[in-house]
Amino acid sequence: MRYKATIVAAMLVATGAFASTPDPEAPTFDARIALQASQAAIGRSLAPELAFTDQLGKRRTLAEFQGRPLIISPIYTSCFGVCPTTTTYLRQVADMARAVLGPGSFRVLTIGFDTGNDTPERMREFATARGPFPPDWVFGAADAVTIRTLLTGLGFTYAPTPRGFDHMVQATLVDAEGVVYRQVYGQQFEPPQLVDPLKRLALGQRAREDTLEAMIEGVRLFCTVFDPKSGRYRFDWSIVLSFMIGVLCFTGVAVFLWRSWRRTS
Repeated sequence: MRYKATIVAAMLVATGAFASTPDPEAPTFDARIALQASQAAIGRSLAPELAFTDQLGKRRTLAEFQGRPLIISPIYTSCFGVCPTTTTYLRQVADMARAVLGPGSFRVLTIGFDTGNDTPERMREFATARGPFPPDWVFGAADAVTIRTLLTGLGFTYAPTPRGFDHMVQATLVDAEGVVYRQVYGQQFEPPQLVDPLKRLALGQRAREDTLEAMIEGVRLFCTVFDPKSGRYRFDWSIVLSFMIGVLCFTGVAVFLWRSWRRTS
């Protein structure tokens, strides 16, 4: 089953602190419905005009992030457990992805969804406590309407509780055109779940670039694979060797058929 290994991880909840404005009449968190909503968001275009304020107090819009893949990670800053752990691990995997794809190949947006508490200042404190982060990793805060619109687009579900929030532990990969491409679940996940989709997006971009440099880079990305023993990505020469053997075999068969045709013609 496609999500056999990730469904349980997706249902993890952050319960580290109290929500800013818990609603006693709010519906309870339903893990099954939350996963369905998350998967239904794949293929959905995010509104580029959605605006938020980053951790430095600068106004930003989603349109600024188009042109490169974007990872969006919703958190709330008063969480003492899941959200900090999730962010720290996501940074480790993002570092791994940059080593494969190169610096500046994608961006990350950590967005606070507890609008009563998650101000730009709180987002900056959250980042500082777990940094440093690269310049292309933004921590953002926005008003309730904007956050609700963004999270609906992402398929991200949460519900206030007396402990804090029950919510999806979810990172959403958005392509260069602002379309939801993949969901990754859990505090800790296998790096290929995020890095490999980023590779596919990068390979698609290289395929559209008709240059020798783009072709060479495409080959490098295609042959860079995850080694579960070391927990890192490495260039796999066996893929190149297999390709060369395949080309030689194909060429040999073609030559044999051509000579046979010449003899009988």
